[in-house]
Amino acid sequence: MLVNGETGNLISIRDRGFLYGDGVFRTLRVSNGQAQHWRLHYQKLQHDCTALGIVCPDFAQLSAELENLLSSQTDCAIKLIVTRGISTRGYAPSSQTTPTHTWDVVPLPDYPAAWVTHGIKARLCQLRLSRQPCLAGIKHLNRLENVLAAREWNDTEIAEGLLMDADGNVIEGVRSNLFAVLNGKLTTPSLLGCGVAGIQRDRVIAWANSNNVPFEIRALNWDEVINADELFIVNSLIGVWPIRELEQRHWTDFTTAYRVQLELSE
Repeated sequence: MLVNGETGNLISIRDRGFLYGDGVFRTLRVSNGQAQHWRLHYQKLQHDCTALGIVCPDFAQLSAELENLLSSQTDCAIKLIVTRGISTRGYAPSSQTTPTHTWDVVPLPDYPAAWVTHGIKARLCQLRLSRQPCLAGIKHLNRLENVLAAREWNDTEIAEGLLMDADGNVIEGVRSNLFAVLNGKLTTPSLLGCGVAGIQRDRVIAWANSNNVPFEIRALNWDEVINADELFIVNSLIGVWPIRELEQRHWTDFTTAYRVQLELSE
């Protein structure tokens, strides 16, 4: 673990990340000692910091710290958190705060290999995401909605839950972005009101655009999702998981998901 570039695992109880969730984060997958898509993660980190008015640490500085961490790692997950830093009491942030950044290294989750090849079982969560355009797309530290949604089930056979907004649009998974194939067109939900825009979502969109795959970003209702030709989810740790079962509906055709798996792994 590193705190502001130094070995340690302690931050002040007056840090705004601890007090208010005032910060952003990224989760990286490390394979064979290499952090996957680090530059893309940094671009997202910089975007999200700017959206919240937090000074993003320099790319060269973070890259050097990451390289130091990777010198003793092979396969793991690394979480980078940037908070607004320490301030006095009150919601209004001071212009004098110095951002805090931390790195945490943990083992990769041990997911069944069959979830990649044969798909996962998913469920629809009861919790509805609140609409807040100012935070939409940002991977900020306020993740209580996801925490509450994840508490809705303890069945280890269910790998993910899907989240809707108050208007009944399907937005994302609890920890993933969602894609659907509808009448041959690859579609992902709009995140203009809520949700997190992950880098794997961006990579799938870029792949579709560069390969002339019919594609669109728009609101998706439940009927469209449950009747889709294919569904799959993505994030930086899992890669691509097809959905084989969702609320009594079953799928066996994962053609597009397999194609995306192949493309994103290269």
